[in-house]
Amino acid sequence: MNTVVLLTLTGLGLAALYFLVASGLSLVFGLADVLNFAHGLFLGVGAYATWWASGNLPGAGPDGFGFVLAVVFGVLAGSLVAVLVELVLIRPLYSRTIEQVLVTVGLSLAGVALLQATWGADPRPFPRPDWSRGVTSVLGAQVPNAGLLLIVAAAVVLGALLAFLRWTRYGLIIRAGVENREMVTALGIDVRKAFTLVFAIGGAAAALAGALGGVYFGTVSPGQGGSLLIFAFIVVVIGGMGSVVGSAYAAVAVGLLQQFVNYYGTSGLGDLCVVGLLAVVLLLRPQGLAGKVAHA
Repeated sequence: MNTVVLLTLTGLGLAALYFLVASGLSLVFGLADVLNFAHGLFLGVGAYATWWASGNLPGAGPDGFGFVLAVVFGVLAGSLVAVLVELVLIRPLYSRTIEQVLVTVGLSLAGVALLQATWGADPRPFPRPDWSRGVTSVLGAQVPNAGLLLIVAAAVVLGALLAFLRWTRYGLIIRAGVENREMVTALGIDVRKAFTLVFAIGGAAAALAGALGGVYFGTVSPGQGGSLLIFAFIVVVIGGMGSVVGSAYAAVAVGLLQQFVNYYGTSGLGDLCVVGLLAVVLLLRPQGLAGKVAHA
């Protein structure tokens, strides 16, 4: 029983990390129709900005309010980079899918190279709060606090995103744009501002994933964003393009599947099963768990 509880909660922690990356990715594709392969760069920027701020920003540090300040700095840095990417590189390429893919893939590779050139290719120890190194007893299982932190953060982000999409003007524009972008444009609404806002939100969520992922893994490295981005794309496809709730469902399924299969099977088998789940969803429900069928 203790093992099941531990695997469930650590799986949910991994799912929370996937969701933080995938939520912004899903919104960007759903509204702007952009496959942003540079999304992992925002995660890397958030992780390294948090790592840098904890040792250099006045008032920031690895514990207490100093840690919160360092994370806020990292989130703002990731959001700023996302906005700049949208304004400078993506905006001239809307409805030019091939060019978008080439630019974002190139930016992703260049971003990793820049991080390596600045801070080196080797993983660096991440400044974690003391309490995040401990464990909490849940139904007899000793669960790492870092995983519980990720679960709480993802739940807060999910609630904030749903509230924003449901009860704010720009949230309603984004929801309408995901459903029918041409109709929103025909009503005289400038969706370009919504595009920029969605990129900022996605960059902030990815940067938060980078900061909390550093706490979870204990290190930060230039290629960390790229490896997580693979599973984030799988989560987005399984959940349904443009659906935040669908991404949450899919992240839970992927995280739990990985943890249980890797534990009871052989190492790496969980990743293979995730790809198998993706294939099954694409065959049986191509629009994803929460996606809507496209009508001609």
